[in-house]
Amino acid sequence: MIATLFWFIFLSSTIAFGPVDLWTERNETLGPSEQCSCDSFLPDSTFPMKELVLLEQTMVQINHKLEMEISKVEMFESKHTIYSEKVVNLTTLIKQMENNPDSYNELQIQELKIQIKQIEALSLELQTSLEVSSTVLIGIRKEITSMIVVLTQLETTYDKNLLLVTRREYIKLQQKLEECERQHNEIFNPNIGSCNHGGISRLSKPIISQLNAHLNAGYQYGGWGKDSNPRSGSENMYWYAGFSDTLVKSFSLYADYYRLIMRQATKTYELYINTAKDWQGTGNNYIVHGNTFYYQYRNPFSMAKYNMTTQTAVYRVVPKASNRFSYHYSPNQNLDFAADETGLWVTYATEESRGKLVLGKIDEESFALKEVWETSVYKPSVGNTFMVCGVLYATRSVDIKTEEIFYTYNTHTRKESHVSIPFEKFQDTYVYLDYNPTDQKLYMYNKGYYVSYHIWFKQNISNKPQLLI
Repeated sequence: MIATLFWFIFLSSTIAFGPVDLWTERNETLGPSEQCSCDSFLPDSTFPMKELVLLEQTMVQINHKLEMEISKVEMFESKHTIYSEKVVNLTTLIKQMENNPDSYNELQIQELKIQIKQIEALSLELQTSLEVSSTVLIGIRKEITSMIVVLTQLETTYDKNLLLVTRREYIKLQQKLEECERQHNEIFNPNIGSCNHGGISRLSKPIISQLNAHLNAGYQYGGWGKDSNPRSGSENMYWYAGFSDTLVKSFSLYADYYRLIMRQATKTYELYINTAKDWQGTGNNYIVHGNTFYYQYRNPFSMAKYNMTTQTAVYRVVPKASNRFSYHYSPNQNLDFAADETGLWVTYATEESRGKLVLGKIDEESFALKEVWETSVYKPSVGNTFMVCGVLYATRSVDIKTEEIFYTYNTHTRKESHVSIPFEKFQDTYVYLDYNPTDQKLYMYNKGYYVSYHIWFKQNISNKPQLLI
């Protein structure tokens, strides 16, 4: 790029320095022995090519640093998943030792101590890496700012056209820095509760917690997650429901993640007691929202809610809802509940819509639909749906390892769009997928396993930090 600039330096530098008489003309007739001549003027100030070369070399170095930091952010995500799994495994092993200490010899105990030390060292390494990474990003921003000052000075003194290409490259660098900082913050400092973004951009790799609380892969129907609108003191609470068929008979609460993994339920709520009560549900489409369990009532076909404080259930028939249209992966998922930053939702299909998805907003006080939207997507072709910030996301299978968010419907604008956001599945089929606004994660129940995903959002153009140049 530098070589191509030399030819322009002479021309543009002579033009840039104002009304100077560069050429001397003589309008006269020459004799046979005389020759034509002209006088040229070169300005005293020459273009500082060394500074421009230095700028470009610095730009290459900064770009290399940024590429390394972006790789680190991706590595942090995978390491976090690995460390979490190791901690869970160690926690389970320690609990087993506590319950039956005589079954373990001194060698096994020493081996466990070594594993704990390794986890401690790995955690310290990750923490140090995060601190170093943050410092490096701050340093890169300072370098870019400094180089932009130099670039602006050159532009003020010399021809802007010669520096335009370099300036554009620095703009690209700054945009790459902003993206790296955004990804770093979304992993470690998520903006919980905010809808000031452009929707989902991608999902993380699946984070597999463990097999269900029954320790039985035969319990393929179920769900798990957190209360999407928790009461004070219940922010860390988890819930789980799992069965060998689509009947919903009970669900359990766990005080925190540790007790979920250790299968230590705080309380189990029964929806069916022989001759006493029958509040059973069906499907795998339930959520916990505001200390209330929302689910599809079995008979009559309707939406229901179970209040955990009063331990009573009520149901409401959804107008025109049909029980003939379920999701692709599982039967009886006719009413699918979801919660996001804007409230409580239910998706279903009707005979009038010919099986196309219908979305309803639930008024929590009256427990009735207050607004309805009809989409163009056929429900039996959909793997599952969830809501984020008033936008419906629908998934479908790509292959046995890959799922795809392929459709969105924005209830604010009443506009739908076809997208392609692929993400990895732990196993080929799943029966439960829901978003939780309290931690911006997706929770999946995948053939009896607890699986979750981190979500990355697109940054709004109006949200982007102002460029320095």
